[in-house]
Amino acid sequence: MIQQVLFAIVVVAAFGFAFRKYSQIYRNIKLGQDYKVQGNDFERFKNLFLVAFGQKKMFKRMIPAVLHLFIYAAFMITQIELLEIFWDGFFGTHRYFRPYLGGFYTFVISFIEILSVLAFIATVIFLARRNALKLPRFHMDEMTGWPKWDGNIILVMEIMLIIFIFHMNGADEVLYNMGETEYGEKGSYGFAISQFVGPLMFGWLANFGDLGVWTLNILERVGWWGHILFVLGFLVYLPFSKHLHIMLAFPNTFFAPLNSRGEMENMPDVMNEVKMMMGLTEMSADAPEGDLPEFGAKDVFGLSWKNILDAYTCTECGRCSTVCPANITGKKLSPRKIMMDIRDRADEVGRHIDAGEQMKHNYDDGKSLFDYISREELHACTTCNACVEACPVMISPVDPILKLRRYEILTESAGPGDWVPMFTSIENGGSPWQVTDARDKWATDAIEDSKS
Repeated sequence: MIQQVLFAIVVVAAFGFAFRKYSQIYRNIKLGQDYKVQGNDFERFKNLFLVAFGQKKMFKRMIPAVLHLFIYAAFMITQIELLEIFWDGFFGTHRYFRPYLGGFYTFVISFIEILSVLAFIATVIFLARRNALKLPRFHMDEMTGWPKWDGNIILVMEIMLIIFIFHMNGADEVLYNMGETEYGEKGSYGFAISQFVGPLMFGWLANFGDLGVWTLNILERVGWWGHILFVLGFLVYLPFSKHLHIMLAFPNTFFAPLNSRGEMENMPDVMNEVKMMMGLTEMSADAPEGDLPEFGAKDVFGLSWKNILDAYTCTECGRCSTVCPANITGKKLSPRKIMMDIRDRADEVGRHIDAGEQMKHNYDDGKSLFDYISREELHACTTCNACVEACPVMISPVDPILKLRRYEILTESAGPGDWVPMFTSIENGGSPWQVTDARDKWATDAIEDSKS
């Protein structure tokens, strides 16, 4: 009974803390402007199942994709055993589903154990790639400090989860061999891995009679509690980690734009201004007077909530940066850093709002995204969309880059020195080239020549 009460307290505390943190992240995502979801739902669900569930885009690099699949599959299937652990924890039972499922129960747990072994191997390899082989994309400038620690912490946690699974199943297997379980019979669970690993690790305790039984029961509980505590720790840790993509990849792929990647978002205010300049429309007599509209985005408030969702979904895998032509040629731009900076800024704004220092509707702490993202980075982007194509969860770093550029050029009337003459020529002559004649002079001359 004491164990059940303790379990309930730990679970409620963990879920309560996690709910609070996830609510804050949801609030941070909603700091952005409205995002119009377009396209048919069939295509969106297709992306959801193929890209998020099916890991489709991961398989452009086969070896890491297969290793990631081992971890992903183990994570998903293990949730079945986790349901039983929660049931046993709340109601004080032991392997509650086994009598009802029989051989199917043995198959499920065996399958989980096989996947766990494969996930263990994959996790060790991923640790080696990060720390021993020092894969370049994991050691770029933005991957120092916390991002580097975060990647290693989560891999170590995965290893500990797997160890505790076999710790629990192995000790329980030896107890069953001795006839010291609640089933009151000697035998074997028949689980694929632990029926061999359990006796190998703990079988010697069977020689110590009651003391051995007592020790095995303690070891089984250590494995059981260790596994559930790491699961709850994982739940609490996710809001602080890049591995939040485990949850957010699904909505992010569903809400990803379905239009062509090369299609830029239209700006109605600019379009109407251009139409009036060209005489295609007239200014309405009742048009509001006052300050000009703010074009583009200066801070997270100027981005869409989808842009911020992208930032929180970023896996920090670096695939976007490794294919970016600007990054490859030594320029400062790293699409991964852009998304990390947006997420860090949203976190900062959220903390100030939570502390009561600022309000969302008139937030001003004297900072903006330009304090995180340099103009040199923004100017280096070629808008080739290579980063969008490479991202395994359909994130678009190009979209916020364009919005920040628009703010700089259209609102601040600033920009790189070699761009300004082009903008001036377009504004004055309707052409990017500095020519003295009007852009349509050739057409006028052709008409006059045809008449003569």
